[in-house]
Amino acid sequence: MKLPISISPAKLSDLEARMRKLGIDEADLEERFIRGSGSGGQKINKTSSCVVLVHRPSGIEVRCQRERSQAMNRFFARRDLCEKIAEKVEGEKSRKQQEREKIRRQKRRKSRRQRAIMVDDKRKHGEKKSLRRKPAAD
Repeated sequence: MKLPISISPAKLSDLEARMRKLGIDEADLEERFIRGSGSGGQKINKTSSCVVLVHRPSGIEVRCQRERSQAMNRFFARRDLCEKIAEKVEGEKSRKQQEREKIRRQKRRKSRRQRAIMVDDKRKHGEKKSLRRKPAAD
């Protein structure tokens, strides 16, 4: 793989090691370059910087259009592909999915019982703090 200027050799070697660990071979990858979409004006409409990677054995497809540079998008597409294959092979949830679930749990409304417990705990804590106050001087 061609080394993008802004990616350190250490990151590239880490990616290659992860690909080997997951059993992803460069020969198994089908890579296409298409024109991107979205904002960016004339530049995005003229250059084919969007990378589409297909892992033939598993059939997993990844598209990447994060950067204007095709080389950077190739790196990110391979990294995303590794994450998807690791999720499928190892059965672990991806980091992004874990973050989404965490946010969903945080936004979920608390039940009446949970709110009552929380209010009770706050009341008890307030009482504890009031006992620590200095007595009022008369």
